[in-house]
Amino acid sequence: MGGSHSREDLEIDYSDEEEYADDESDHEPCGDADHGERRPRPSYSSDGKSVSSVDEIEAKLEELKIKYRAAEKPDLRNAVKLYLHVGGSTPKARWVVSDKLTSYDFVRSSRTADGGDGSGDDVSEGGAWVLKVGAKVRARVSTEMQLKMFGGQRRVDFVNSGVWAMKFFSDADYRRFVTQYQNCMFENVHGMEPTEENKVKVYGKEFMSWVKPEVADDSVWEDAEDEPWKSPEDSDSTPSRANADLMEEFEEAANGGVHNLTLGALDNSFLVNDLGVQVYRNYAKGIRGKGVHVKFDQGTSRIGSSSSPKITPTKAMLMRGETNMMLMSPMMEGKPHSTGLQQLDIETGKIVTEWKFEKDGTDITMRDIINDSKGSQLDPSESTFLGLDDNRLCQWDMRDKGGIVQDIANANSPVLHWAQGHQFSRGTNFQCFATTGDGSIVVGSIDGKIRLYSRTSMRQAKTAFPGLGSPITHVDVTYDGKWVLATTDTYLLLICTLFTDKDGRTKTGFSGRMGNKIPAPRMLKLTPLDSHLAGAKNKFHSGHFSWVTESGKQERHLVATVGKFSVIWDFNQVKNTAHECYRNQQGLKSCYCYKIVLKDESIVESRFMHDNFAVTSSPEAPLVVATPMKVNPIIFIRTKAMPNFTDQKMETSSIHHFSQGESHSHAAEV
Repeated sequence: MGGSHSREDLEIDYSDEEEYADDESDHEPCGDADHGERRPRPSYSSDGKSVSSVDEIEAKLEELKIKYRAAEKPDLRNAVKLYLHVGGSTPKARWVVSDKLTSYDFVRSSRTADGGDGSGDDVSEGGAWVLKVGAKVRARVSTEMQLKMFGGQRRVDFVNSGVWAMKFFSDADYRRFVTQYQNCMFENVHGMEPTEENKVKVYGKEFMSWVKPEVADDSVWEDAEDEPWKSPEDSDSTPSRANADLMEEFEEAANGGVHNLTLGALDNSFLVNDLGVQVYRNYAKGIRGKGVHVKFDQGTSRIGSSSSPKITPTKAMLMRGETNMMLMSPMMEGKPHSTGLQQLDIETGKIVTEWKFEKDGTDITMRDIINDSKGSQLDPSESTFLGLDDNRLCQWDMRDKGGIVQDIANANSPVLHWAQGHQFSRGTNFQCFATTGDGSIVVGSIDGKIRLYSRTSMRQAKTAFPGLGSPITHVDVTYDGKWVLATTDTYLLLICTLFTDKDGRTKTGFSGRMGNKIPAPRMLKLTPLDSHLAGAKNKFHSGHFSWVTESGKQERHLVATVGKFSVIWDFNQVKNTAHECYRNQQGLKSCYCYKIVLKDESIVESRFMHDNFAVTSSPEAPLVVATPMKVNPIIFIRTKAMPNFTDQKMETSSIHHFSQGESHSHAAEV
């Protein structure tokens, strides 16, 4: 797909002759004219030249030599040249020199202990590490800096109330900065010094490739790469998936207050809003409103039971051949947990049953629910689903012990049967989960850990990834279980679960312990400029793979939402170990090649339709983007290969956003 970084990493145009020249005039001072002083008459040498002029010229040349030597190797500790990006996303956007010569340092700040941002001047031995650059930058070392490395240019870009770039004057200076930055990051995240012993303590011996990815074995990634997708009707000359553009097909009003986008793989998809459930028809070019709206009566169920809790659903899950929908509403006071579910019969438009969560006679809560597997919502006989709470992972059964589910119109809410699962005694801090095609389960936690469970055992994870310290807010997994996508506020983490067991067989981490050959993950990030344009309070949420439910098919794209952006990555490109994004990087490899769909309001969710709706003229099923007021299907259109701008030199940068479903790219060379 497109490369948002395609012009960003162009070679910086530096002029060493003028880098550190001060702004003073090079001309000889003319004396104090205001006081009427007369300059002495110069003496002359035998050749008729002014002696004083010759001396002045020689002195000036010597002065310039000193300046040039200083420019080549400044006599300043941690010397850098500092740039600031101005103009945002306008055509006049460009880099300007902020400091021709300044220096950086990593210092500790005590203000973070008091809830500050770590940008103050107070220094404390126990405070968080802060990057200081001259008198203009004070940034707490964290993922919120969105620091991006350009090894070939000896340059780093980052965000701190603006977008900055630092240029180093030697490779050694650049490498030293990166090492210091990574050490400070480790200590800020884990609260301990970045010694080898502490790194083993945090990650474990099996995950040292996450700490030292430069020595990691990437053969698993190479083995896992897929051939460019081709439909059966296509010839061998099918364009690569990267040669695709985006086009908005149409736009529809969504009646406001949208909370949830629930896509179906059959006839219909659904938007859950403040009033109820709006029904859409699935087409090959997206979804169109059917004019059917299941309304909630005064915030209660259609049946009107006085005991029914107010319905403000934030989670909707299709079941039983997509004829039923389970609606989960959070508790009051902003808590994400729920004490029960409402079952909506889509054909009648009524909430037919309200279920309670209960274990051993005690009411309990759930944070999230999902289908047993990637395709189980299509099974008309499916009666079980999975539930997750902070310290619980379980399977619920909708079949009542007595064999009949009572209607809520004439009885108390029935209790879901706890089919299997485990209530953990210690704080696992579960946040989110997802299932594979065979029902294996991946769970993300607030401490950044990612656990893999098999379908048959929920008591102990087969594999537990340590994460990178950032809370996991959403997870997804491919149908075959080979890839896990974890969402954090500032980046996505793509993990390969494949490993080779002692008998030489290739397995996934859902079926056994992965041993000590666990590959390093990939990070998917926004460039510092895009991160800044997305807004200070905008965070990544709901990272998804495209949607397949058939063995042998591979997901083709990944999508996540941040503010008004839907960000799309090409899956094959991210997996490619030779991809240009990964060149000259230190630490975990980060991919910045993506396309952006920009909307005029914050996006609720972006999801790919089921692979059933991919057409031969497109390499992908449509992407549906839902905002609080509108819904838009985005179509992938095959295009001819675009020229590569990476090596072209440009005098100024240009930034362009496409608001009508088209791709986003920018140039940000300094």
